[in-house]
Amino acid sequence: MSVLLSPQNTIVLGTLQSVLFDESQWETPHTFNPAHFLDQEGKFRKRDAFLPFSLGKRVCPGEQLAKMELFLFFTSLLQRFTFSCPPGVEPSLDFKMGSTHSPKPYQLCATLR
Repeated sequence: MSVLLSPQNTIVLGTLQSVLFDESQWETPHTFNPAHFLDQEGKFRKRDAFLPFSLGKRVCPGEQLAKMELFLFFTSLLQRFTFSCPPGVEPSLDFKMGSTHSPKPYQLCATLR
């Protein structure tokens, strides 16, 4: 292991990209693959390399609230709508780089159930 020294008062920003795209942690790190979170019987399994709210001293203080709110929000949407791509449009996982990865603009059809 090598040691990297930085000058005093240097701001160091960590990135989770190295963990989230690590081929030793994920079977197909560069594709959308919900099976990453399922075991052989199709049941949810927690992955140590999945850190959407960061880790350690920099962990998001609102993680529990965010998880609860996202669960309620998406459950409500999925109960009321069916989502699909417009006819003739292929889904894309393209993104734009910045301080975070953001999806490029796309179209989505929401059909009332």
